[in-house]
Amino acid sequence: MGCAGPGQDGALIDMTSELEQQMAFTDAETAYLGSQQLGRLATIQPDGSPQVKPVGFRVNPGLGTIDVTGFNLTSSQKFRNVRRNGQAALVVDDIASTDPWRVRFLEVRGTAEALEDGVDGGPLIRIRPSRILSFGVEEPPGEPHQTRLHARDLAS
Repeated sequence: MGCAGPGQDGALIDMTSELEQQMAFTDAETAYLGSQQLGRLATIQPDGSPQVKPVGFRVNPGLGTIDVTGFNLTSSQKFRNVRRNGQAALVVDDIASTDPWRVRFLEVRGTAEALEDGVDGGPLIRIRPSRILSFGVEEPPGEPHQTRLHARDLAS
């Protein structure tokens, strides 16, 4: 749904993209992330190769971030990778239906920080989104081959 406001000449202008830039996640994205328990965190190893691991996560609505948690997080390679280069991506996906075939996913790319004392006092990796890609999350179920990829960059 779009949002309109008056321009300088009084004509209505579409302000949706500006509002989306200010908000990290849409309502549909927040609901989807809240319905999932597992994601895949991608970080960059010292030699430049990717590392991808399954992780637990939660949306931090107050900060507009993804907070990644896990067992022995501070001693993990992913924690060291984030501490070293400050970049990460999280993919959350599922199969909504097999008949007809419907997949959904949300990819969050951004800057990341490795925090020893997070929200509940435990360690976490906090991702501040700079780019969000989604597929099958925003639109209601329809023709499977009509689903499109939604991508947006967020202001820093």
